[in-house]
Amino acid sequence: MKKMISLLLALTMLFALVACGQKDKTIVYAVEAGSAGEAVALEKGYEINSVDTQAKALMEVDAGTSDAAIIDSLMAGAMVGEGTSYPDLICTDQKLTEELYGAGCRKGSDLAAFINDVMSEAYADGTMKDIAITYGVQEALIEQPAPTGSTPAADGDVAYIQGKGTLVVGITDFAPMDYKDANGEWIGFDADMAKIVAEKLGVEIQFVEIDWDNKVFELDGKAIDVVWNGMTLTDAMLAAMECTNAYCNNAQVVVTKG
Repeated sequence: MKKMISLLLALTMLFALVACGQKDKTIVYAVEAGSAGEAVALEKGYEINSVDTQAKALMEVDAGTSDAAIIDSLMAGAMVGEGTSYPDLICTDQKLTEELYGAGCRKGSDLAAFINDVMSEAYADGTMKDIAITYGVQEALIEQPAPTGSTPAADGDVAYIQGKGTLVVGITDFAPMDYKDANGEWIGFDADMAKIVAEKLGVEIQFVEIDWDNKVFELDGKAIDVVWNGMTLTDAMLAAMECTNAYCNNAQVVVTKG
C-alpha cells in the first residue's frame, strides 16, 4: 500500500513538472529583421528569430522552427489560410499594432512630393482604387489629399532620376505589395503604383531586392531612389527619410499553425 501511495505521489509530481514545463515554454516568434514586427516583438520582450523577409517568417512557422510569426496584416490576408500559399497557418485575432504604410525617399528629396501628387491624382480618378481591388487591399486604402502641384527643384532628386532615365525602387518579396508573377515580373499594389510614378517621370523602372534592415543606407548611398514595399511610417523612418503621405492602413498580427 505504501509503495502504491509513493508511486502515485511520484506520478503526480512528474505530471506537475511536465505541466509546469509546458506552461513556461518560451514561444519563439519569427520576424523580419528591421521590420515593425521585429520592433514590437522586442518592445514586448518576446524571444525572436529574425529572418530576411516576412515570407521567410511564414516558412519558419510552417516548418515548425518557430512557434509563430509576426507579420503585416495585409500580407497575412494574401498568404495565410485556405486557398493561399500557407493553408495550414492561421492569423489569430491578436493585433499588436495599428499603423500606416508610406514610401520613403532620401531625406530632403523632392521625389516624395512628386509621388504624393501622383497618388492624389490616381486616387481622384479611381486608378488607385482599381489597383487596390486587383490585389485585395481596397479596405485598407486611405483617401489622398488634393495634389499640391509642387515644382521639382532643378538640382533635386526628380531631376537626378530623369537625368539617369531610371527610377530604382527598393523592395522585398512581399505579397500583395511587391511580388513576382508567373513570368518573373514584379507586380503588386506598391509595384503597380511605382510604375505609374515612373511613367509620370518619363523614365524606366527598376525593382531591386534589398536587405530591409539596410534600407536607409541603400537610399543614402543612391543604390535606390525610393523604398516602396509596405513600409510602416514609424518615428524612426519619418526621421531618417522623406516619406510620402500614408496610403494604406495596416497592423502587426500573429500567425500560427492551425
